[in-house]
Amino acid sequence: MTKLNSEQDFLTLIDRYFPSENGHVTLGRGDDCSILRTGKDLCISKDLFLEDVHFRRSYFSPADIGYKSLAVNISDIAAMGGQPCGFALGLIVPPSLESEFWEPFFQSMSALARQHGLILAGGDLSGGQYLGISVTVWGESAGGRFLSRGNAGPGDVLFLHGPAGMARTGLLALEESGPEAADIYPECVRTHLRPPMRVAAGIKLAKSPYVKGLMDLSDGLARDLPRFLGCCKGNMGAEILLDESQLHEEIVRYAKSKSISATEHSFLGGEDYALFGAASAEGFEELKKTIPGLHQIGTITGENKIMLNGKEYTAGGFDHFSS
Repeated sequence: MTKLNSEQDFLTLIDRYFPSENGHVTLGRGDDCSILRTGKDLCISKDLFLEDVHFRRSYFSPADIGYKSLAVNISDIAAMGGQPCGFALGLIVPPSLESEFWEPFFQSMSALARQHGLILAGGDLSGGQYLGISVTVWGESAGGRFLSRGNAGPGDVLFLHGPAGMARTGLLALEESGPEAADIYPECVRTHLRPPMRVAAGIKLAKSPYVKGLMDLSDGLARDLPRFLGCCKGNMGAEILLDESQLHEEIVRYAKSKSISATEHSFLGGEDYALFGAASAEGFEELKKTIPGLHQIGTITGENKIMLNGKEYTAGGFDHFSS
């Protein structure tokens, strides 16, 4: 028997059996959210947050778990330029989990929900060996349109709203040192445990006629950039420029301690939950004035390859099914 060895293997199999659009679903699988037509278009997304896959209780507090399990879903809505409206919650609860876990878990999750106007519409509970959280979230267009991936071409600017590489640094430090990593790399650890949400920036980007496409940078530039380019017409490539002087000092310090390239480490990334997109070059300077924190990282090219600081980058990025 053969194995499905990657996320794409699963997606290819699913596409074989299930249609992605039917008139009610107007944008189907393959983007940060689906879009539903219900008189008013909605976008909808679902994520799993599983113990020892996406988090470890050895260094995630109950409050961190409650926050991030909802945050990763809100980030998908932000990437469409949407306003989150509601969510459904599924929980897999191990019998060994103490009752004291749940109050900070729900307090943190509900605080984030209130901050963004989300209502908990329902869900499901089940027992299981490990803690698991499943969230389905939906939102409305607040910028006049939903932004999808791609839709860009040669000469368009590639930009980020948010850092690349900080969460990866925090994750690796936590894996190596546990909670004590927060004493050495406090900002990177905080970014991994509690990624900031960018809903307001996503809505502003959706309002701009200069923005071509947008996505949630959850698996790092090395993995998500090819996904974005794959949604553009033709065989697009990119020239990415990441200067070490523009990276957070904790990233640089971590990279030096491991004798690795800080820029390649940041490009590989993962768990960034920044907004990554493309805009027309002639409008980008004006766009930066209206959205603080927006910064250019490169340009789309007509060549089917990715260049990082002048060298072709061919290594893969994060994959949930990588060993």
